[in-house]
Amino acid sequence: MDNQKMVEINSGRCIGCGLCIKVCPFETLSLEKGKAEVTGELCISCGHCAAACSCGAINVPRIDSSALEFATFSLDHWWLPFGEYDTAGLVRLMTSRRSCRNYLDQPVARQVLEDLAKIGTTAPSGTNSQCWTFTILPTRKAVITLAEEVASFFRKLNRMAENVILRKALKLVGKGELDDYYEKYYALVKKSLDEWKESGKDRLFHGATAVIIVASKPGATCPSEDALLATQNILLAAHSMGLGTCLIGYAVAAMAQGTDMQCRLGMTSREKVYAVIAIGHPNEKYETVAGRKQATLRYFEG
Repeated sequence: MDNQKMVEINSGRCIGCGLCIKVCPFETLSLEKGKAEVTGELCISCGHCAAACSCGAINVPRIDSSALEFATFSLDHWWLPFGEYDTAGLVRLMTSRRSCRNYLDQPVARQVLEDLAKIGTTAPSGTNSQCWTFTILPTRKAVITLAEEVASFFRKLNRMAENVILRKALKLVGKGELDDYYEKYYALVKKSLDEWKESGKDRLFHGATAVIIVASKPGATCPSEDALLATQNILLAAHSMGLGTCLIGYAVAAMAQGTDMQCRLGMTSREKVYAVIAIGHPNEKYETVAGRKQATLRYFEG
């Protein structure tokens, strides 16, 4: 990388405090004659240096100045210091968000969906690669189109699973996935497909009026983690905006079997889908938060 273009330092403003040097993860900066300068070989455009600079002497050109400009709310750009947030309030938001499977027939504004995608990008990513992509299906019509694609995949899979000889033959050669699918999911999927065909009952997207598909382009060091962290941001933000969400694993599974489906949605064949989020105005409410299963917790002090 051309680091002179990745980080720009105004020597006239720099006061030589060294804070930018301290927070740089790759020792890209150093003090030269009392001023910060780019001297290292690597820059990932994380923006730590600019965020730490109190005199506005640092600019990171690759950072999009509009990335934190939202259409539906205003963001306070001052950094929130460690410990200066209500932990109980944060956990209440986390525990109040539930998978929503009942939606009103009401569209979600496109600006809201775009803001949710932007909020997704505030998640951390490995080596700040930020290779995620967000494909927005903003209408019920678009959601139904994807639902039909997913249903078509599972109809074919169910026909294969109905073939006892095929299932057992694959299992004998160490490929027992089809037999496992038949035992665990076939009956439920068949029932859902029959209801979709006969009455239009939507057991896949549950009547949601929008979807955001979170995927990753090649080049990320840990793409699945990046995408799922961004997904969690979207889920929590949607709840705070009055929206319900549900992760649709069946859609992810269907899209993982080939790139034709995602190409028809305008995605590239090189993207890999990690989450499909149903979004809509919820038609359900709860009185209390629910507990969780007992977690495995251990210490190692060796």
